[in-house]
Amino acid sequence: MAPKVSTTATRTALLEAAREEFAAYGIAGARVDRIAERAGVNKERIYGHFGSKEKLFDAVITEALDDLTAQIALPGKDPVDYITRLTEYYQEHPDTVRLLMWEALNYRGQDLLPGQEARVERCGRKTASLAEGQGVEPTVDTARTLFLLTGLALLPSMLPQLARIIVGDPGDSLEFRAAMRAHIADFVAAAMTSPSQD
Repeated sequence: MAPKVSTTATRTALLEAAREEFAAYGIAGARVDRIAERAGVNKERIYGHFGSKEKLFDAVITEALDDLTAQIALPGKDPVDYITRLTEYYQEHPDTVRLLMWEALNYRGQDLLPGQEARVERCGRKTASLAEGQGVEPTVDTARTLFLLTGLALLPSMLPQLARIIVGDPGDSLEFRAAMRAHIADFVAAAMTSPSQD
């Protein structure tokens, strides 16, 4: 008699397998057969646990963002340290970057993402932390700054082909990654300390 696999273990295996599959192929290109095979389960388990391929993708995104939030503290008083850690996180987790890009392509034009309320709340905490660290009240401009910081952190991992073209570096060497983090940190330090121009 084969040992019984726990529901939690099956769910975890499916999420890990799906993360690889979705990062590589997106929602449309991902195949439940390959996910099930990677997870070592029958594909019916996917529907039993998640209901659909799309809901599995949403669960993968949620898990990826939960991991990011657990590892990267709020910006607080040091946006330079925050952007450095965030850039490094994205460099070390290119699958998260690809998942976010696939999500943007899949849900473009839609007003609401699945689970958006929780993500809005999470980003609200980051915006409030950034504002508090700067000794100001959170405003839409603070939120815009957070958005730009996030974009700066994502860019090197999101568009490595531009690094090859513009900087002349393959974009995945340790030296390039360290230099890019340092350059982004210097850029943010200068931007966050320069007086605003009205």
